[in-house]
Amino acid sequence: MSGNINLSREPDSAEANKQLVIEFINAWVRLDAKELANYFCEDGVYFNIPSKPVKGRQKIEKFIADFSADWKETQWDILSIAAQGDTVLVERNDNTKIGNNSLTLPCNGVFIIQNGKIKEWRDYFDMLTYIRGAGIVNLIKFSLRQMKK
Repeated sequence: MSGNINLSREPDSAEANKQLVIEFINAWVRLDAKELANYFCEDGVYFNIPSKPVKGRQKIEKFIADFSADWKETQWDILSIAAQGDTVLVERNDNTKIGNNSLTLPCNGVFIIQNGKIKEWRDYFDMLTYIRGAGIVNLIKFSLRQMKK
């Protein structure tokens, strides 16, 4: 995990990194795991806190496909966004319909961008809010898919 902010890049690279993250967030509406995974570097890492990190584009694609399998629709609303160098910080509400349940999940994401791709994504949210909103049946389905790995 990178803890350093690279300030040596061109000033407009921070803006380009911010735009990449906005595009990525807006792409979630299509629920296309392959498209979403293609935003990551080949060796990218997705930290879906509090879950274990998912390393590598192919594993990220499978993880996204698994956890969103029961999602009917989703729209992520950006509340605030800031970029400095390679780092983009995003506060957002993820509005998702999972089965018959609707959920608004407040999230904070930290993105590290490298060469126009996501190198790291650390996403922070309250798991209890997700569990209450998603419903137990949907969580059991997801857990069973994870156990089959």
